[in-house]
Amino acid sequence: MRSGVIAQKVGMTRIFTDAGEHIPVTVLKLEKLQVVAHRTNDKNGYTAVQLGAGTRKPARLTRSERGTFAVAEVEPKRKLAEFRVSPENMIEVGAEITADHFVPGQFVDVTGTSQGKGFQGAMKRWNFGGLRATHGVSVSHRSHGSTGQRQDPGKVFKNKKMAGHMGDERVTTQNLVVVKTDTARGLLMIRGAVPGSKGGWVLVRDAVKKPVAKDAPKPGAFKPKAANKEQA
Repeated sequence: MRSGVIAQKVGMTRIFTDAGEHIPVTVLKLEKLQVVAHRTNDKNGYTAVQLGAGTRKPARLTRSERGTFAVAEVEPKRKLAEFRVSPENMIEVGAEITADHFVPGQFVDVTGTSQGKGFQGAMKRWNFGGLRATHGVSVSHRSHGSTGQRQDPGKVFKNKKMAGHMGDERVTTQNLVVVKTDTARGLLMIRGAVPGSKGGWVLVRDAVKKPVAKDAPKPGAFKPKAANKEQA
């Protein structure tokens, strides 16, 4: 089990193949994605890596957060996330993960926060058909209809599909294909749409329902901590 990555959604575009066909892709950017901490069996009961992406002003951090980044010797991060990994796929603290962590043609699962739609009716929220357009129906054509039964049970059951808040929830889209990577600019180009708005943070992992690509680097593609210090 390899680590995933934290990426920021840039937007959508398209890529043309040699045959002239176009592929719609979502562009994701890896910005200063570094390993911040380890979770080990001895100390935590499981093995995982904590990653941090983006940058944040130190003045906006709590004292404990500043201590975490100081121990790892990395600059403060805007977004943190943990990824479960097998012990042999641990990546050293301070290493910067690069876009070639995934390879073209590989299947991935992308998790993000869907776009908020606010309060919506039952037709938009649950794809209800609505009431009849004629024959006695007045005004309430887009209503959701009956919500309960008679005196018994005399209540509306929990989880009844009704109008309400739509979107702005954690969503995972599975089995998306990596079309292209750009290591120099830190870009991942994934076929189709991924959850979230432009500028939103998403988590990209190896697909759980597909085998990991044979040429995918293990434990991953990254710049060692020493190389990051030299560049700084």
